[in-house]
Amino acid sequence: MPIRLPLFALLVMLLTGCAAVSKSEQNLLEDTLDTYSSVIRWSNFEEAVTFIDPATLKAHPISKLDLERLNQVRVTSYNAQPARNTGEHEVRQIVEIGLVNVNTQSARSVIDRQAWRFDAKEKRWWLVSGLPDITVR
Repeated sequence: MPIRLPLFALLVMLLTGCAAVSKSEQNLLEDTLDTYSSVIRWSNFEEAVTFIDPATLKAHPISKLDLERLNQVRVTSYNAQPARNTGEHEVRQIVEIGLVNVNTQSARSVIDRQAWRFDAKEKRWWLVSGLPDITVR
C-alpha cells in the first residue's frame, strides 16, 4: 500500500510534463531534433548555428575562431537520449557526440546538454544552450 502513493505521484508528474508541449509542438520538435542531429552528424557547424536562439547568439556570438575550432573535428557518432519536458514550451536533451580530430586522428566524446525552447510566434524550436562545447574533456 505505501508504494502506491509514490508511484501515483510519479505518474502525475510524468503526465504533467507531457502536457507542457502540444502535439503540433511535439511534431515540430521531433523534426527539429532530427534535422539538427543530421547537421551535427555531417559536422556542418555553420548550418548548426542557424538553430541557435537569436537571444543566445546575441549574448554569446559564435566567433570565426569558434567555427575554426569546430571544423578541426569530425563527428563520428551522435547518441541522443529522448528529449524531456522541463517547463512550458521547453525541453532538454542529453547527447553523447563522438569526435575525431582531423589533424591528430585522436578520438574522444563530449556530452552535449541541449536546452530547447518553442517560439510560438515563429512556430519553431530554438536551441538556447548553443553549439556543443568540444573543448570539454
